[in-house]
Amino acid sequence: MEKICVLGLGYIGLPTAAVFASKGFKVYGVDIKKDIIESLRMGRIHIEEPLLTQLVLKTIASGNLLPKEVPEEADVFIIAVPTPKTQENKCELKYVIEAARSIVPYIRKGNIIILESTVTPGTTEEVIKPIIEESGLVVGEEIYLAHCPERVLPGSILDEITKNGRIIGGYTKECASKAKVIYQSFVSGQIILTDLKTAEMTKLVENIFRDVNIAFANELVKVCDALRIDAMEVIELANKHPRVNILQPGPGVGGHCLAIDPYYLISSVPELTKLISTARDINCSMPSFIVTKVEKMLEGIKNPKIVVFGITYKENIGDVRESPSLEVIRILKDKNYEVVVCDPHVQDKLYQLEEIYKSVVGADIIIILVAHDEFKSLDIGFVSQSMRTPLIFDAKNILDQNIYENVTINKLGRVSR
Repeated sequence: MEKICVLGLGYIGLPTAAVFASKGFKVYGVDIKKDIIESLRMGRIHIEEPLLTQLVLKTIASGNLLPKEVPEEADVFIIAVPTPKTQENKCELKYVIEAARSIVPYIRKGNIIILESTVTPGTTEEVIKPIIEESGLVVGEEIYLAHCPERVLPGSILDEITKNGRIIGGYTKECASKAKVIYQSFVSGQIILTDLKTAEMTKLVENIFRDVNIAFANELVKVCDALRIDAMEVIELANKHPRVNILQPGPGVGGHCLAIDPYYLISSVPELTKLISTARDINCSMPSFIVTKVEKMLEGIKNPKIVVFGITYKENIGDVRESPSLEVIRILKDKNYEVVVCDPHVQDKLYQLEEIYKSVVGADIIIILVAHDEFKSLDIGFVSQSMRTPLIFDAKNILDQNIYENVTINKLGRVSR
């Protein structure tokens, strides 16, 4: 049985470790956060993700997944630690560097080292390779180095991690081929081999593509708002063209990929990334745009109570990383509004969350920023009776504005006829 050591048990590392363990590998799941390791050993996981709890508990019970605070000798090392952006909007590599250095004492001839973390092109060869070679072994001859970025969507990680194709970049062709054999154990999608820089760049481009297209939709909302045109109808009609596929607008872009990865390319070649940079600016401006629309609805109401529904960056998950909802809340609080926050998927005292129907008592407006299922099934009649002023700003277009009486509902991108 081959041994695999996965460093980083976050949204990518933990599912990856569990899937490998489910395929019969002996997997050491390593994280420097002691509370994560202790929770896993006690049968609790720190991530809200469908079916993940069952798989993790099953593989731990089988003895195939072993939570550890330090690495162990293994045949394969997979680095899946965070790469947040710095204050200068560059890729923060300290966690990747620390992880690479931590495995040096355990590396043996024939080992495969795979970096899954998203990085700036050139990082695997220029930063990770020299650290790995501190083991005294030569990359490409005695040990094998590859980059295999993840392609998953939170809320569907276990399904996507197995079905989506993968791009594997190798320091040499043999490095890539060695890594491919490992992923073939559970990936049913096509696995394509390339070089390190191409794989690193491809990951960034995939996320930048979506960020730029969302920015186009968000700019359309602003333009149509100024011209008093229904942007959502325009998008719906334009998308009937066989070669047009405009994405949906929203209160901004969040998460660990779309809101972060474009900056890694911008910081590398700022003079050549004007479009990408502008798209980031547009998406980052949406929380302020939302607040402006909300303030328009609140005109004439003294000391309004504002209720924000949803602080995660995506529906039906508990991940708040880079969530535009948090920026909306910050702006409102900076303006000294009374703000109450509700999110049934987040269990964190930091945000002082309230239960849905309790939060709306005496409220003057509800701002829906995340399309959680719980918000889609709201009893609007009951909610409106509990509010002081029955106003709703639906920034995710999840409510049917035609079926509610005595409630004023404005929607992002919609113009009342």
